[in-house]
Amino acid sequence: MRLPRSPRIFRTLSVVAFAVLCLTGVQAQAQAAALPAPVACSGCWQPALQTSWQWQLSSLPTTPFADVQMYDIDGFEAGSALVKSLHDTKPGRGVVCYISAGSYEDWRPDAAQFPASVLGKALDGWAGERWLDIRQYAGTLGTIMKARLDRCKAAGFDAVEPDNVDGYTNDTGFPLKASDQLAYNSWLANEAHRRGLSVALKNDNEQIPQLLPYFDFALNEQCFQYSECTTADNGSYGYDQFVNAGKAVFEVEYSLATSKFCTKANKANFNSLKKHLNLDAYRVPCRGA
Repeated sequence: MRLPRSPRIFRTLSVVAFAVLCLTGVQAQAQAAALPAPVACSGCWQPALQTSWQWQLSSLPTTPFADVQMYDIDGFEAGSALVKSLHDTKPGRGVVCYISAGSYEDWRPDAAQFPASVLGKALDGWAGERWLDIRQYAGTLGTIMKARLDRCKAAGFDAVEPDNVDGYTNDTGFPLKASDQLAYNSWLANEAHRRGLSVALKNDNEQIPQLLPYFDFALNEQCFQYSECTTADNGSYGYDQFVNAGKAVFEVEYSLATSKFCTKANKANFNSLKKHLNLDAYRVPCRGA
């Protein structure tokens, strides 16, 4: 049984809660004010609000390709010939370049370029990956990431999906703050735009309000499973803010049955899929395309 609060305690707690909310708002405004201006990406490819898509990272897509308007594939494994084929077989199709921007992967061809100082703790459950100290993006780390974006551009990709850009919410081995993540993510988006690449915000739900001006679309994993998809769920942030800004939302569930999320996804105007966790060719779209 819940015990009743006395009016005095309730008033005291209400004042404290209000003060915390005000402080949080001031901090968010200060963080946003410290960010660089968003770099425009006029002429960049941008997915429509309703876009059929395939997300395939553990293998490369082969013909016949899925009849979808967007493919998101690994930027190191895929070469320019595959990107061109994906474009040629469906005019107007966007091809997105997956890279990890927040973790070191020991199997990548540029792995030796990462200095020991930027390597943190291992990612739980992902062999060969370690978190990065994103605060060092002004140095060698930034040079590596710019080279990865250059690789995406040279291969003919239309957009980039930088992964693991929510390190500040994880045990990385570094004292990362929300402001560090905002600075890094806005820098990444601007660097992508400077290369004519549109860019997706991957997860990092809580920073949607500050990062929305920088990113062209969003990609989320399991927001329906964890009831964190919309502003109504969270209070101040949600993927409905992308939709309201005319920017597409791509969303994936691994464990839920489609009957548990597709109706809600379609109502929210999300492009949701059910996928295997290893992101192979398997896909069940909520919109039937």
